[in-house]
Amino acid sequence: MNFGLQHALGGFLWALPLALASSFLAAAPAAAQGHLDAKYQATLSGLVIGKGDWTVTVGDKDFSSATSGGTTGLVKAIGGGHGTGSVKGRVLAGKPIPETYLSSVFYGKKNETIRIAFTGERITASSIEPEPPPTAGRIPVLDAHRRSVSDPMSGVLFIAPGREDLPNPQACGTKAAIFDGRMRYDLELAFKAMETLTLASGAGVPAVVCAVSFKPLSGYVPSRVAIKYLTARQDIDVALAPIAGTRVLVPLRVRIPTPLGLGMVMATDFSTTAQPQAARRSN
Repeated sequence: MNFGLQHALGGFLWALPLALASSFLAAAPAAAQGHLDAKYQATLSGLVIGKGDWTVTVGDKDFSSATSGGTTGLVKAIGGGHGTGSVKGRVLAGKPIPETYLSSVFYGKKNETIRIAFTGERITASSIEPEPPPTAGRIPVLDAHRRSVSDPMSGVLFIAPGREDLPNPQACGTKAAIFDGRMRYDLELAFKAMETLTLASGAGVPAVVCAVSFKPLSGYVPSRVAIKYLTARQDIDVALAPIAGTRVLVPLRVRIPTPLGLGMVMATDFSTTAQPQAARRSN
């Protein structure tokens, strides 16, 4: 889902979903393990424009996530693309800490690979291949902006505080810090509603809906229309659902109004399982 959630539109519709809610909240003290297999579908004004898969495995000591996806229908016909992504890291005191992030995107005859390396929550290396040419007006990324940040994939893993049943409104009480290889930005979340979303199978999944505000800090060009548009929006939201057996919540649905109509990324399948406590002790 890395491409499906970030690049399928080749623009701002996919800029937020991978990074929504990227800050990690205080973790519950008990260790847990769980696994997610999910499929997502992207629509614009009700028309399907992209599909993607996403897997997440959360353990007591480490975590990993992998995505793949691409454009479909008319978008594919006029110049579609596809991509893959992955991230691996450690779990410390219940908190996922990324170590390596990789994103590869192919659009027409062009391709782009982004790599980010972390030590703790500090970026120690990042690269874009092929290296893009300088862009006039781009605000430089300061060293301070490379600290206490997450990559876009780790950013969708939320650790909910407390021991209350999930999902709950407390999962929305956070501000995110994201570096996607180019841009450093914050996402501010606020509780909006509790909702049960219906999958393609007809199954209902309880979720907490958070309003999202986009706050660019550096690595962006202020004059670009997409940046101005996203910064001004007050009606972007994300619905979060938990991975079984853990305190981790992930996006189930993202809604972004656009000049062409409502852009939405929605899970069509959301299969999540917990690893039994006895099995964890035997490992």
